[in-house]
Formats: sequence, C-alpha cells, structure tokens
Amino acid sequence: MKPNNQKYIIQEGWVSIVVNTLLFGLKYWAGIVSGSIALIADAWHTLTDSISSVIVLIGGKISSKPADEEHPFGHGRAEHIAAIIIGVLLAIVAFDFVLSAWEKLQLREPGNFGTVAIVVTIISIVLKEALAQYAFWGFRKTNSSILKADGWHHRTDSLSSIIILVGIFIGRYFWWIDAVLAFIVALMIAYASYEILSKEIKSLLGEEVAPELVLTIKEEVALLLNREVYIHHFHLHQYGHHNELSCHIKLPPEMPLHEAHHICTQIERMILLKFDMVATIHPEPLGRQLT
Repeated sequence: MKPNNQKYIIQEGWVSIVVNTLLFGLKYWAGIVSGSIALIADAWHTLTDSISSVIVLIGGKISSKPADEEHPFGHGRAEHIAAIIIGVLLAIVAFDFVLSAWEKLQLREPGNFGTVAIVVTIISIVLKEALAQYAFWGFRKTNSSILKADGWHHRTDSLSSIIILVGIFIGRYFWWIDAVLAFIVALMIAYASYEILSKEIKSLLGEEVAPELVLTIKEEVALLLNREVYIHHFHLHQYGHHNELSCHIKLPPEMPLHEAHHICTQIERMILLKFDMVATIHPEPLGRQLT
C-alpha cells in the first residue's frame, strides 16, 4: 500500500472512533432521558461504527506491510478481509433491528420520544453523513475498499437516524410506526452489507480479467513489438493494490531462447509501467492450439 493511502486510512479511522464514541454517549443519554428504546438501540448501532473503525486501522496497518517470505505478494488482501468483517458487522446489526422490530410489533409497543430525542437525532444525522463523506473522499483519493466500506457503514447509520427522526414526528399517530421503520432500517443496512460482502468476496476468490483490459493490453503489445505473438490465457491475481498478471504468448519454435526471453521481458516491463501490474509471460511454440 502507498504511504499516502495508509495516511488517509489512519486519519479516517481515528476521526471515526472519536466522533462515534461521542455520539454513542450522546444517544445513549438521550435514550435514557426520553425513555426511547429506539434511541438506545441506535446508540449501540453507532458504537458498532467505532468497532468497524478499529478494524479499519488494523486492516490498514497490516495491508501496508511489505512482502516477506511467508507472504511473497504482500499483505494487501488484509484490506479485503477487514472490509468483509465490516460487512458481517452490518449484517448482524440488520438482524438485530429485525428482532427488535418484531418484538415491538408483538408487544404493540409505541415509540416514546421527546425534544431531547429530536435534537440528538438531528446532530447524529449531520455528523454521520459528514463522516460518510469524509470516508468516501478518502476512497476517491486512494481507491481503498476499506474506506468505501466504512463510508457505507457511516451512511447507513445516518439513514437509520433519519428514519428514527421521521418516527419521532409521526409516531404519536401510529403505535406501529416505530417497528415498521425499524424494519426499513434493517433492509437498508442489510443491502449495504450485501454490497460490501459480494464485492470483497469476489475479489478474494478471484474474478475473470475484464475484456476491456485484455483488449487494451493486446493493443499495447501490438504497438510494442513488430511481430504477432498471439497473447492469450490471461489470469489476474489481486492482492489489495498489488496485482499479478500472467499470460501466454506464441513464438516460433526455432526462436533462440535468449530472443524469446527478451520479448517476454519487454512485454512484462511495458505492463508494469502502463498498467501497474507485475506480469509473468509464458512463451509457447507457435502451432499449438490457443487455450
């Protein structure tokens, strides 16, 4: 990981921990004062953001470690693992919301809010969206999946606070509104969890090389060499921000080894410079069927 990337991750992580811890105390106090179970639950939801930010810091620290004998491709995938943990945390929070909402429906329990709850909820919405924007800004600077995941975690907390604010104003007319809104919050959080987990699990399992990337590499190889090498059989291995590309080329069977090696090295250097990927080129004798 680049030093600047690590700097953004560490900064976002610490800002998130401080703000979320303060928000947890404020929401919990407001929940006790107003007697609102929804606000107390939302306070614990906010505390999970602090936990996820600790994971952001740990994941960012591990992924920045250089390659070693046990991890020859670096530690970049620690970032994906940390993002998956955040996704799982979101799924757990969503499930907890479903259980709480169902319990309220069974007990026919209305929401119980007051002026303090309104003020604290508005503060929460503003601060959580500010944290989300800060994390997304860091993501645009670094392309760090862990910052994007943490940004979505902040965004879901902001959205859940908006829904609770709606419930404060209309809850007095409908006893069941608090439970229904809790279900909606759960669905939003579950969707954010799905978005994070589906992307990160695909990255860990490995994905097909994008056809656009294959075409661009073929075009660059054609510009580099004065001969056709029939480049094919692409495989891309992603380790955070470190990418390893392997592919095959076709060369005449009578070509001297040193010449074949020179062509492979040329292509590898070009891919490293233009695509920021460490490439391994496997030469095959011309005449074999393409695979």
